[in-house]
Formats: sequence, structure tokens, C-alpha cells
Amino acid sequence: MTLALTQLTLSHFRSHKLSTISCDTRPVAIFGPNGAGKTNILEAVSLFSPGRGIRRASAQDMTRRPEALGWKLSGILDTDTGQHEVETWSDKGAARQIKLDEKSIPQTRLGELCRVIWLIPAMDRLWIEGAEGRRRFLDRTALSFYPAHAEAALTYEKAMRERNKLLKEQIRDAHWYKALEDHMAKAATLIHTHRTQTLQHLQNAYAKTSTAFPIAELELQQTEGDIPKNEEDFKDAFAESRSRDIIAGRTLVGPHRTDLYGAYAAKGVPASDCSTGEQKALLISLILANARALGEHSGTRPILLLDEVAAHLDANRRAALYDELTKLKAQAWMTGTEDHLFDALGDRAQYFTVTEENGISDIKPS
Repeated sequence: MTLALTQLTLSHFRSHKLSTISCDTRPVAIFGPNGAGKTNILEAVSLFSPGRGIRRASAQDMTRRPEALGWKLSGILDTDTGQHEVETWSDKGAARQIKLDEKSIPQTRLGELCRVIWLIPAMDRLWIEGAEGRRRFLDRTALSFYPAHAEAALTYEKAMRERNKLLKEQIRDAHWYKALEDHMAKAATLIHTHRTQTLQHLQNAYAKTSTAFPIAELELQQTEGDIPKNEEDFKDAFAESRSRDIIAGRTLVGPHRTDLYGAYAAKGVPASDCSTGEQKALLISLILANARALGEHSGTRPILLLDEVAAHLDANRRAALYDELTKLKAQAWMTGTEDHLFDALGDRAQYFTVTEENGISDIKPS
């Protein structure tokens, strides 16, 4: 199924007072100097999916200064079922709201309609920093396949916060914990199932397609013992860990304690030990595999956001990336500081220049 954002209007969003992009389903190449507002455009596109976007910012942080009036994004989504008008906005820092074809909808509904995945420079250290970032990456990938993953994660986090409160208060009565742990176990099972199935989708995508980028070998790991796999296992794990958890004052077992292990499959080298260039190539490989797997799973290619992706690739790797994006037939929004970074795309893409003057960004077709 075709999925593309063919019109985007940003109103009082970050550095954009009023900007509009009209495009087709081809890749979108955006270039301009640092600080011009290129990444702000990608952030706007990322808000056509559930969550807080590529920067994980609050609605208040996204509003243009100094006016601080709130912001609004409008877009036309082209799908095989027709065009849909999407609006999302925040009034003076309030929680963002969404309308689809003039009807209010929850974020989960937006996730069913539009899948957006991204690669941004902040993710370059994914393999060498803490496990939290890798879990977030995996959960975002799982969300692209399973929109219900977000609700399971929220349910788990809420119940765990309440359990942690009991632990800090040194409550030892098992009856106080059981109901919370039942909720946690049910949500944890969904989270674990979505994560493991997501890894399987990625591996299947690798098996079915040749790629110029290194194949990543992925595995869920846990510091201690085996990862529980079903609801009863999670219930037992929470109950058995209570005494340790009371001492620690927090929950020490569960899906919030797992880690994503990655390796350069052809070399058998952990991703954390790879060179910077290899780590970047592995990330690009995973994003491409995610896009291919989504096409197989849901019949819809996602919209890809690739911020400054070409800056650290040599000419051959850039050409290979553009060839794979073209074969995917997915709309990719890419940024770069120089137009020559996109030379290998030729007429397979559409181009826009972003400039900034007196704190206001301007977008023009190039």
C-alpha cells in the first residue's frame, strides 16, 4: 500500500512561523545550513505518528518563541484507500490533540493509519550507551508493527510505579502486591511478545532481501537469569523478587530490565565493539529492514525520516542507500547541509532548500 505525506503545513512550530511543503510520493531531500530548521520539519512529520516525535519533546517545547501561542501541523496523507486530512496541535503547551478528516481521534488510531520510523544523529551512540536507549529503540520499532504496544507499555509503567511506592514504604503484605503484579504480568507478556516478534520480523526481512549494508544479529538479554516468557512466569518472577525489591526500593525484574544485544553478523563482532562507521551502517540496515518488514506485515511501507544520514557516508554508500530507498518505494524525508550529498538521487527525489532569517525558517522548492 502507498503511504506518503503529500502536503505539510507548519504553523508556529519551532522556528517555522508559517511554512508549507507540497510534494509527491518520491523521497524528499531537504538541505540548508545548520540551524535553518531542517530537523524541525522532520520532527513535524514524526508527529503524524503516536508519541512525542523524534526529539521526545513536550508540546510546550515545540511552540515557536517568543509568541508561545501554541502550534499546529496540518497534512494530507495519501494512502491506497484515498487521501486523509490530518491535523495535530497544542494550545499554549497543552497536551496535543489530533483530528483525522475533521474528527477527533486518539493517538493509537493515528498509529494504525500512518507508520513513521526514523534515524537521527542522537541514535548514533545506541550501541555504546545505556540499555534504556536500546529498549526505547526496540519499543519504537515494535510500535510500528503493533500499535497496541504503547498501551501495554503505559499500563506496565503505571502499575510498576504503584508497586515501587509500596516497596519504598517497606510494605511486606503479599496481598498489597498481588493485584498490581497481575496487571504488570499481563502487560509485560504483551511487551515481551511484541518485542520478540519484532526481532523475528527484522530477521525475516534480512533473509528475504540482499542489502549493501551489514546485517545485524539481534537478541533480547537480561542481566540475571532467563527472561520470563508468559504471564505466569512474570507473576512468579515478581513474587520471588519482592524481598530483593524491598531492599532496593524498586522493581528489579521485568521488561524494563531487558537489553537489546546487537552484533555485526558477518564478522561475529558485538555492535558495541564495531567502528563508528560500522555502527552507523548497522543502524541504517535496521531502519531499512524495519521498512521492508512493515511492508510484509501490514502491506504498507512506512514514511522514513533520515536526519543528516548522508553526512558520514562515502559516495558509494550514499548511492547504495538511495538505491535501496528507491526499491522500497517508501517516502523518505532526508536532511543534509549541502545539495551535493543527494546528487546520486537525481530525478528520483524532490528537493527543498531551508533558510533562516531573524529566527524565522523559510522553505522553497529547489
